[in-house]
Amino acid sequence: MSEPHGPDPTIPRRRLRSELRKAREAANMSQRDVAAAMDWSASKLIRIESGAVNISTNDLRALLHHYGIEGDRIATLVELARAARGQTPWAIYRDVASPEYIAFLGYESSASVIRNFEPMLVPGLLQTEDYARTVIRLLEGDDPRKVDPLVDLRMQRQELLERRTSPSLNFIMDESVIRRVAGGQEIMRRQLRKIQMCSEYPNVTIRIVPFERGLYAHQRAPYVLLEFPDPEDGDILYVENPQGEYIIREGSPEEEDRESPVSYLASFWELEQIASREHASDLLWRLLTED
Repeated sequence: MSEPHGPDPTIPRRRLRSELRKAREAANMSQRDVAAAMDWSASKLIRIESGAVNISTNDLRALLHHYGIEGDRIATLVELARAARGQTPWAIYRDVASPEYIAFLGYESSASVIRNFEPMLVPGLLQTEDYARTVIRLLEGDDPRKVDPLVDLRMQRQELLERRTSPSLNFIMDESVIRRVAGGQEIMRRQLRKIQMCSEYPNVTIRIVPFERGLYAHQRAPYVLLEFPDPEDGDILYVENPQGEYIIREGSPEEEDRESPVSYLASFWELEQIASREHASDLLWRLLTED
């Protein structure tokens, strides 16, 4: 499978739909009013504001004129619409990965800070190919038509670790993650070496919650928190649990129904207080030097 390439349109698309919704609300217009004035169906405007479809530059100019927006503001939003029009490079994996996961990958590749808590498995960004294959086979079965692309996807994600503009990467794992053998002793030993190597990168922080802490309050399902260079973009929370996977966007309506990125960030900060970097380094060294 070919390597993902080109800029990801996920963030421009999210920013554009937010700006269009704000512009309509500032003009004190309902979606129904705007659709009628533009001679559009109501569903067209709803899909544009939700990001489900792209908007042409001609339609965008007409819409902004209707909202009373002029000058440089129009040019800025037109450029944003052009950037939002592309297809995410991760779309090549759409046959084997869920839409939610593809969307998450777009956000992840644009993030400036990544925080990941894992209670059971090594974080995907730190996995070796053999460890990844072992886990994916367990979860997805042994069909190479699905397993091979998913392993390839996981390896492609890891370019974040060494990218010239690499984000700040912060991982917290339960101690059981590095003690549970996956795929055999040699595969696990290579996996521990990779975690140890990655911990030496200047942009990577690895912490392990030790068994001695006992049960702790924030032992949730696996989750990833993403921050972006522009604070206007708001944080993203990606959660995996037995019911599936979902994305919560800071400031979005779905925050009303589920926990917010802010609450998970507070949990992550509290875990940092009980999981030191030094303990992680010492524990990895001990496991690698055991007979």
